[in-house]
Amino acid sequence: MATSTARTNDEGVVPPPAAAIVDLLNSRAYAGRPDKLDTPASAEAVLRPFGQEGAPTPQRLDLVRALRADLLAVTGSSDPADSAGNWAAFSGRASSVTFQQDFASPGQVRLRQITGDPVVGGITQHVATIIAEGNWSRLRLCANEVCRAAFYDTTRNRSRRWHSYGYCGNRTNVAAHRARSAASDDTVAAKG
Repeated sequence: MATSTARTNDEGVVPPPAAAIVDLLNSRAYAGRPDKLDTPASAEAVLRPFGQEGAPTPQRLDLVRALRADLLAVTGSSDPADSAGNWAAFSGRASSVTFQQDFASPGQVRLRQITGDPVVGGITQHVATIIAEGNWSRLRLCANEVCRAAFYDTTRNRSRRWHSYGYCGNRTNVAAHRARSAASDDTVAAKG
């Protein structure tokens, strides 16, 4: 069974839609890890929260990879203009999915997908839920340029920079300290 990269951390619990999106983002090849969508079993595990049953078709995987790339671009963008273009690309790929309101339960409304790929619909609904709850800005990419793992920031002030402070945060801080020390030593040697 695949384990989530996003379920909990030291700060709190990650909501299920966000955990599924983080797992999708982290399914890409990064930091020496293989793409989890390249093998049927791992692809099924990653896509199960979005409605995947059985091995996904190559066409579905191509579409999911494109959606994943769009979401990674949005998550990694610090420029609002770039984000707008990346959201437009995501919207264009998800445009084949149509939802209808379902008022069958008293006092509740649920969106029911009526057209389009069901997994793409599941991904779209998870993204919409995160946005509607005001939590999209909590999805981040690790500030460690070598790592760049996706994570969900559960801190109150949304200031977390690394997917793991103990691993990436410490490494980054130690490297910065060593660089400052080396620069200081060079300055002292140049004066002496």
